[in-house]
Amino acid sequence: MSSSTPQNLHSVWLFRFAALVALTTLGLVCIGGLVTSKGVGMSVPDWPTSFGYSMFALPISMWMTGGVFHEHTHRVWASGVGLLVVFLARWTAGSVSRKILARVGFAEVLAGVILMRVNPLLKGEAHFLLGIGGVVLAAAAVGWKNAPASRLAVRLAWAAFWLVQIQGSLGGLRVVLDSWAIGGTTGGTVFGMIHGCLGQVFFVLTTCLAVSLSGWYPQWTRRAIDLRGSYWVFLATALVFGQLILGLWMRHQHAGLAIPDLPLAYGQWWPKTDTESLVRYAGRREGVDSITALQIHMHLFHRINAVLAVLAICMAFGFSRKQPQGHPVRTLGTAWLCLVAVQFALGLFTVLTDRAADIATAHVAVGSLTLAVGCWSCWSVKANQSRFAEETRVLPGSVLPKISAVRSAQPL
Repeated sequence: MSSSTPQNLHSVWLFRFAALVALTTLGLVCIGGLVTSKGVGMSVPDWPTSFGYSMFALPISMWMTGGVFHEHTHRVWASGVGLLVVFLARWTAGSVSRKILARVGFAEVLAGVILMRVNPLLKGEAHFLLGIGGVVLAAAAVGWKNAPASRLAVRLAWAAFWLVQIQGSLGGLRVVLDSWAIGGTTGGTVFGMIHGCLGQVFFVLTTCLAVSLSGWYPQWTRRAIDLRGSYWVFLATALVFGQLILGLWMRHQHAGLAIPDLPLAYGQWWPKTDTESLVRYAGRREGVDSITALQIHMHLFHRINAVLAVLAICMAFGFSRKQPQGHPVRTLGTAWLCLVAVQFALGLFTVLTDRAADIATAHVAVGSLTLAVGCWSCWSVKANQSRFAEETRVLPGSVLPKISAVRSAQPL
């Protein structure tokens, strides 16, 4: 007799759909990285239309032209991800979410209509609100009755629901406000960097949602763990996120080519950045008009932080090896070490290949995966810390010194 009940099948397919959303989000991160690496973010100068056409009606002959292919593909792919996330929220939150989705969709459509009438300059945002509002209303119209998933999964689904809309809006503002001057740079660059940072957060969020819906998620919080040295996991994850932000800034400020040699920088451990030296550095680089001291310093900080992140992950790997055989933290530690090794190698090749777009994009993708594994590890450790705190509140004081030793020896 089969043990697959309708509820079990529902959970399996919901997990698969969430995993699909996470994979398509990783693809979106890769395409976005490719757009930035090739410097074609403004190949399509209007938004949400493309050269005056509806995003989904751009002629193929125009789509397949130069940088337009990358930028327009990024837009269409992002729209697909947004569609998937809205319906994932509907499925995860259950049929009780229909009223909420209906209200949100109606409010977004109404806001879009008002924006078009109040200020024609905001027609891009207005069309975006009309479009996403229509998708949300369509999700609300799905009459299939289903129970919500776990409370954690529902919260993550709603967070993804809102964040994907914020991301879409920021991506549009990156185009619309590119001519604005903000803090000595363009509005497009500022919003592009914010868009990139939130893109990493959004990817991690979708992976966490998929994990929370998986059948092996309970193992993350119900198996014993030795918490000694767990702070390395949190420190390493923070360094990885900081590294991704530094890399994002470098790509948007074109600082990836500020230093062409390894392991030294222009033959020095810390190169001079006076005006004469900067002019000399630029003269040595073909196709580079100027190099600033800030670009060189940020590049150096990126290298230093990379070394610190690798060392911290090695220490986190040591922490993971103290866990029982087969424990998720142990498995994640091994995967994390492998990913950071690949990431470090890709960083070296990015410099040595003069920032080849395909290598730089792979560097972005593996960086996202490295951050995701770090966040999963933090999640597992934090859940065990919470359980440990609960246990210590209810157990007699004489038992407390024995808890840590017992937790590393047997599952609870």
